[in-house]
Amino acid sequence: MPHVSSFAIARKALHRRFAGAVLAGGLLLGAAAFLPVPALAQDVVPGETQEGRLSLSARGEVRIAPDLATVTAGAQTRADTAAEALAANARAMSGVFQALERAGIARRDIQTSGLSLNAVYAPYDAQRGNDQRIVGYEASNTVRVIVRDMDRVGRTIDALVASGANQLQGVSFTHSDPSAARDQARRQAVSELNRLRALYAEAAGISTGRLISLSESGTSQPYPMMYARAESIAMDAGTEIASGEITVSVNLDAVWAIRP
Repeated sequence: MPHVSSFAIARKALHRRFAGAVLAGGLLLGAAAFLPVPALAQDVVPGETQEGRLSLSARGEVRIAPDLATVTAGAQTRADTAAEALAANARAMSGVFQALERAGIARRDIQTSGLSLNAVYAPYDAQRGNDQRIVGYEASNTVRVIVRDMDRVGRTIDALVASGANQLQGVSFTHSDPSAARDQARRQAVSELNRLRALYAEAAGISTGRLISLSESGTSQPYPMMYARAESIAMDAGTEIASGEITVSVNLDAVWAIRP
């Protein structure tokens, strides 16, 4: 028997183990190639179909006569010093508050909306450049007044001016409780939505199903409609005020399912 070294015997044993491992790996890979792939989950439940949708928007508007007026007015005074300007303004505004009280305006309906005190500079002089000098001070006080009696709006403005107010910034109109008008606007918007739904269904040859969503995208606060019907408010030769009408509006968005 020929002599075989221990090194050669070990090398043959290692070779047999490596070949066995390769064969086993090949069998595993071959088996894996034939394993069934699991089905992916589907979003659509069997038996259901994806429904189409019809999305529409509509607006309802109702015009009503206002029952509140807001007058913004005040006094502006000027003096050599800041203290004098502010003191003069305080005297003028004292007369304004007294006039409002005599006109029947409650304290809760009077609110300060602006108060300022500023330096007054001399006109720009090219020789002086940016070195402008102060020539006085100007104080301003503005109040916002709610007039709840529409027949007293013109009279209230006249009383303000006569008492020392020399700044009139405007008059606006609103309603104390527009909820009924807003509900009416909602009904109009829903009626318009249903009209549009029927129109689109007929024109497109479709049939609508369940109502998927109905949302109110925005409501507008009453605002003056001066070009609408105007009711004149005047006191003899006093200031004449036209209250007009205010508009309350509601926007609705709706989505319906389209039947297959």
